[in-house]
Amino acid sequence: MMVIFLVGLVSMILMRTLRKDYARYSKEEDLDDMEKDLGDEYGWKQVHGDVFRPASHSMLFSALIGSGYHISCVSLCVIIFAILGDLYTERGSLLSTAIFVYAATSPVNGYFGGSLYARMGGKIWIKQMLASAFMMPSLVCGTAFFINFIAIYYHASRAIPFGTMVAVTCICIFVILPLTLVGTVLGRNLAGQPNYPCRINAVPRPIPEKKWFMEPAVITVLGGILPFGSIFIEMYFIFTSFWAYKIYYVYGFMLLVFLILTVVTVCVTIVCTYFLLNAEDYRWQWTSFLAAASTSGYVYLYSFYYFFFKTKMYGLFQTAFYFGYMALFSLALGVMCGTFGYIGTSFFVRKIYSTVKID
Repeated sequence: MMVIFLVGLVSMILMRTLRKDYARYSKEEDLDDMEKDLGDEYGWKQVHGDVFRPASHSMLFSALIGSGYHISCVSLCVIIFAILGDLYTERGSLLSTAIFVYAATSPVNGYFGGSLYARMGGKIWIKQMLASAFMMPSLVCGTAFFINFIAIYYHASRAIPFGTMVAVTCICIFVILPLTLVGTVLGRNLAGQPNYPCRINAVPRPIPEKKWFMEPAVITVLGGILPFGSIFIEMYFIFTSFWAYKIYYVYGFMLLVFLILTVVTVCVTIVCTYFLLNAEDYRWQWTSFLAAASTSGYVYLYSFYYFFFKTKMYGLFQTAFYFGYMALFSLALGVMCGTFGYIGTSFFVRKIYSTVKID
């Protein structure tokens, strides 16, 4: 009920504000040039020539967006399989399903990352494809191998066999990489042409001074509070099932929380982006991504509370095991939420600029 109320409130405020903006801009169009010069022009319409400028570090940005599409696709598929197939009944079946689905859906990563990089005018597409394909697997494997060496040192039963490590590496090289290449080629050819509603100015417009709370860094930190609040209760049950070895079986509720997180993240990020554009700052791509991704920072902070107050773990191995895998979980969640934020915001930005008459 709180989420429905929040979405309704955000939509109502935004629609009323945008209606006033449209009325003001249409009134300005009726004035002659002399009156226009005397009027105080301000707001998001002023940055129409720069708002579709490619994001800085476009290779990294497109790789992150491609990975976010991929992770969200895998999460949705695994939750649906868990609802339909009772994956929680057998030990390790959920992880095996996740690895299989991740490898099989690799073209999603290549398609969306490659098409976005092409629309941003990127030329080094092979490098971008490699970054997209190996970004998440290399982080997961690197962290797992590091924790594994500690496990071997302590002769722990949690040590991953060497054969499993080789098998995962082979999956990355011989399955994920070729499928990502196929997706990238398709994305560049089918959706790689820029079709922006406004022309991009040759010279970037200077960004004016603004209040401290309109700065991208502040917007980024504040953007993750509401999305984290919407999944806060569910986090406790997920942590308990993972670290207290309780069986988690309410995957239908998890699907609902996943959808709630998506809706709340999109709404909050659109509002953050509107404030940023109104302050005539056109650097919305990274801000929309990071504002939504900051949810994972709050999840990681919550994991500290859970470790010290809810678990009885101690020692180097248990601490490294817990915080290493929680960092991976938070990072994947951040990339996924950041992608949701960017997708929603890009639709919003394209919509508002396509409905205003630009001289």
